[in-house]
Amino acid sequence: MSASRPRILVIDDEPQIHRFVGPAMEAAGYDYMRADDGAAGLREIARRAPDAVVLDLGLPDLDGREVLGKARAFYEGPILILSARDRETEKIDALDAGADDYVEKSFGIGELLARLRVALRHRLLRETPQLRLSVAGVEIDLERRRVMRDGEPVRLSPREYDLLAQLASAPGRVLTHRQLLTAVWGPAHADDLPFLRVFVGQLRQKLERDPSAPRLILTEAGVGYRFQGG
Repeated sequence: MSASRPRILVIDDEPQIHRFVGPAMEAAGYDYMRADDGAAGLREIARRAPDAVVLDLGLPDLDGREVLGKARAFYEGPILILSARDRETEKIDALDAGADDYVEKSFGIGELLARLRVALRHRLLRETPQLRLSVAGVEIDLERRRVMRDGEPVRLSPREYDLLAQLASAPGRVLTHRQLLTAVWGPAHADDLPFLRVFVGQLRQKLERDPSAPRLILTEAGVGYRFQGG
């Protein structure tokens, strides 16, 4: 990540978005970069290597998902999707294709900046992997495969631990149902959503002080789950 002001590239063809977002990002301590279409955005990513990218899906020259796919061929930084398309399938497709998060139009600038901070923290964790996490009274040691709650060991089945490790290895990032099912149970189970819900429920029973109001594993309705840590 940049040593001084993090560089944030916003790829969007709507001038009002840039008028709204640009000054707010500058005031928040970011170096704001602008691109008005997909081709220009890809050139800026390749040329200036921003610390994070905010990408609109509805661009005039290329579909945003195409830009995402091309960018992921050479860019490893966080990409947040910014879109008026609120259909769950489009969010899921973008996340499965490599996006880190999404914000729907119209959005509050506070929400966008908060999601951006989480994405930048996640990038730091990727660059310097965190093998031990402590969140809401739960301690997770990924190196020793050990989990503690309020100082007491938690007994997890191998599948429960593998699911928790997938979530905890990407703190703050939305992981889709398909991503989690494929990673933990394999491609043959990529659509076994009820199966995943059962295991998330089991983890919450064992880890959360109040499973009905989880603080550790959050649900992204219709999309997946987010580990609230890091």
